[in-house]
Amino acid sequence: DINLNSPNKGLLSDAMTDVPVDSAASARTAAPEGLTLAEEEELRSELAKVEEEIGTLRQVLAAKERHCGELKRKLGLTPLDGLKQNLSKSWHDVQVSNAYVRTSEKLGEWNDKVTQSDFYKKTQETLSQAGQKTSAALSNVGSVISRKLGDM
Repeated sequence: DINLNSPNKGLLSDAMTDVPVDSAASARTAAPEGLTLAEEEELRSELAKVEEEIGTLRQVLAAKERHCGELKRKLGLTPLDGLKQNLSKSWHDVQVSNAYVRTSEKLGEWNDKVTQSDFYKKTQETLSQAGQKTSAALSNVGSVISRKLGDM
């Protein structure tokens, strides 16, 4: 295989020699077993037609993509708008997926069990009281500092 993008293209090593290439001869190899010469010619003809159709389709697709780009430009749509739309659609697809729905339901069940447990209620009550006491203590400290500053 030859890499045409190689920085060494065109440089031949001493071991390499120029060999004339006949494209028709190189394309013709021995017919695969089980194919007649007529069948091989028919397949080669069909291959050439298909490759030509592929080239035509690529040209048509490139023209359609250019036209699409022009329409988007005229409508003021940017690639960022397309990205936002794709992300939004993808997120919606995730949200309606069976895995996401089942996981959400299971997490909801676990949340209900945890928040209804006695341990959770006691912890919540303790933290609430601690927050109130901390708030009161900080308020008292602020008052004391204000008085001291006032006295000075």
